[in-house]
Amino acid sequence: MTRSVVIMLGAPGAGKGTQAVRLSGELGLPHVSTGDLFRENLSQGTALGAQAKEYMESGRLVPDELVIDMLFDRVARPDCADGYLLDGFPRTVHQARVLDARLGDSASVTIVNLVVPDEVIVERAAGRLLCRSCNNIAHRTFAPPRTAGVCDACGGELYTRDDDAPEVVRKRLAVYLEQTAPVVDFYAAQARVCSVDGGGHPDAVFESARRAIQVPAQGERGGA
Repeated sequence: MTRSVVIMLGAPGAGKGTQAVRLSGELGLPHVSTGDLFRENLSQGTALGAQAKEYMESGRLVPDELVIDMLFDRVARPDCADGYLLDGFPRTVHQARVLDARLGDSASVTIVNLVVPDEVIVERAAGRLLCRSCNNIAHRTFAPPRTAGVCDACGGELYTRDDDAPEVVRKRLAVYLEQTAPVVDFYAAQARVCSVDGGGHPDAVFESARRAIQVPAQGERGGA
């Protein structure tokens, strides 16, 4: 049986993680994040994690092939038998090519690219507020707390991360433009990209992404 693989692309701060979680639930497919894969392999001391740790501790980049070995080790588990949703991979054209080669004809692949203007991403990040106690997220503009500086969920202190500063976000966007944006061009050249406006309300973005993947809404599923 051909597995369904959904790849989420977009700049850092475009909302990939948020939409990936929602789409994963809607599709009934596991949400596979490469960041989570690294943390899992490192914390569990797996052979792959040990190899990655050697590179990281010496300040070297983890080779693409090792990242892909981690990925395919994860998606070989029973919960991915019908498919999975990829978040944070591929990050380079080389990774995209290797992924295509490893998948071969075994999967039906859909690529969703969230398109968000850089200044919107900077505004989103600069206004983000995190709770030191429960990690709840608020936003100065879009979801302000009832009391300034205080978490609505637990009453903890809200703060802004250093890496959400506008100058830091712009540096991340520059790296994305150089390294990862070409992945979108790679897939677009094969007419495989579904571009979605990610600048609106998260619910509207989710609906557009759902329709791009051609997933029927819960009420449209013939009694489901």
